This record gives sequence, C-alpha cells and structure tokens, in this order.
Amino acid sequence: MDSAELYRTVRLIRRFEERAIELVRSGEIVGGIHPYIGQEAIAAGVCGALRRDDIITSTHRGHGHVLAKGADPVRMMAELAGRVTGLNKGRGGSMHAADFSLGIFGANGIVGAGGAIAAGAAWARRAQRTADAETGDVVAVNFFGDGAVSQGVLLEAFNLAGLWKIPVIFVCENNGYATTMPVEAGVAGSITGRAEAFGIPATTVDGQDPECVQAVSEAAVIRARSGGGPSLIECMTYRFDAHHTFEHKARLNYRSEDELAAGRSRDPLDIQGARVPSDARSRIDAEIEELLAEAVRFAVTSPKPDPADALDHLYATGLRVRTGVNN
Repeated sequence: MDSAELYRTVRLIRRFEERAIELVRSGEIVGGIHPYIGQEAIAAGVCGALRRDDIITSTHRGHGHVLAKGADPVRMMAELAGRVTGLNKGRGGSMHAADFSLGIFGANGIVGAGGAIAAGAAWARRAQRTADAETGDVVAVNFFGDGAVSQGVLLEAFNLAGLWKIPVIFVCENNGYATTMPVEAGVAGSITGRAEAFGIPATTVDGQDPECVQAVSEAAVIRARSGGGPSLIECMTYRFDAHHTFEHKARLNYRSEDELAAGRSRDPLDIQGARVPSDARSRIDAEIEELLAEAVRFAVTSPKPDPADALDHLYATGLRVRTGVNN
C-alpha cells in the first residue's frame, strides 16, 4: 500500500471501532467488544504486504485485522450487531468473524489458538501447490498478543513451523498488557526469544508506524514465499482504549493517567496522516464517514436471527436434532 492507502486503512479501523463502541452503548451490539484503538498501524502495515489469497488468523481483538484484509465494513458491523446480514449471518460476532473468500480464517476468542490454524493452513496450501502449480505461493499470518506467548499451542505451532519451514508469519501485538497484567509480570525472557528458540528469525518493530510495520512485513513475506520459512514480528504498540468495553463501566485502575497520555502521544492516525496531503486526508475522512454511516444504518435495520434457526450451520451435514424424543 502507498501512504494514502495506509492512512485510509488506519482511519477506517479507528472510526469503525468508535462507531462500534457507540452501538455497544446503545445496546445494538450485545456483550461488548475488545477495541483495537491505538493498534491500527499493525493491521494496516501487515495486511498491506499481503495478497488477496494470503491467509490471516486473528484474535479476540480482531476487527482491525479483518477490515485491513479487505472485509466489507458494512457487513462486518452487521456481524457485530448479530444480524443475519453479517459476514457470518450474525453467528460469529465480534470475536469470530471470518471471510474465507478473502483468506480471513477467523478471529478467535481462545488466546493463542490462531497460531496452529495459520501454520496448518499455510502447510496445507504448500502441499496443494506441490500437487497443483497454479495454487500459488500463499503465505499465512497469525496475529496474537503478548498474553499468548506462553500458550502451549502457540509454542507447538512455532516448533512445527520452524521444523518444516512453513510459510507463516507470526505477528505479536505487544501492547504491554495481558488484560490488566503487565507484560514484564507474565513473560520470562523475551518474546522474540520464544521464536528464536525454534530457529525462527525474529525482529521488533515500532508498532505505531504503519510504514515501518509494512516494510518489515514485506521482508517476512518475501522470505516465506521463497521457501525461507517462518518469521516472527514483535510490534510494540499501545492500546488506547479498554481491554473490553466492560471497563467503561467497571473503571479498572491498572494504568495511570500519565502512562495513558504517554501511550496516546504516538497515535498511528497522526503518524500516517502527516504523510498524506491535507486535501487527500479530508477526502478519505469524508468517504469513510459516509461508509460507516451506511454500515450503522444497515446493521441496526437488518433482521435479527430467528431462534427457530439456531441449529442451522451447526453440523456440516445439515443434521438437525429432533425435538420431543424421549430417551
């Protein structure tokens, strides 16, 4: 992506999250969300280095990744609101949105779970390429937070990716906290050292600068496509908003005002916006406002699922449980 397109992606994610928070407060989005505000440069920069057919797996804080990979913001907002017009008919919601046609293999509410899915998907694509040269040199990216780096399933994914040279890129969004626990209280050694122990090259990058993230991601993508195997990118970032919108009511006190101010002083929206002419920024901002106004309108006016259809799509065979059967 060029500078203007990176700005567009950062701005889209920021305003999408702000509008989604409004719908949480109004009750249209039930259960709350995990806002991605402050971390937008990572999704924009990483996905800016990918092709449409590349794969991503995401986290409970996944709206930014899904949007940056190209998902329709209108249908994404409807998904968060649990409407049948959503990306996944309202059944995925905030933490499990997916669009296989765009290589979005799903956000995931289980911490660290996406690593094994991404490694498996990349391995499978490579196996298909061996059998069918037209399949393409697909790369998979797994986003995860600093709270996932000691999860066994993620470390097992590191091991297999390093052993088999799987074309997968592990992206750690280190925002300094696993919910409310500081990273230094939960991670022994270093995050990059986790990957290096499995022979995976790792680097740390400024996660508030979209162009820095994109440049490092492009190098990792080239390595993966050319058969060099996996990489890990640790993106140093800061979450401006709550871990979860529940905090807006609970008002958990684990970050000082001075810390919040320091973290917010390096806003990816400002950093990337400074690289785009003001008239272009104004045009992009207006287009995004119009798009998200439509997204909100579409979401709140779309029908909710019929409880009678609750078991639809539950079984791959279409099997439905019979009612009124006595054991």
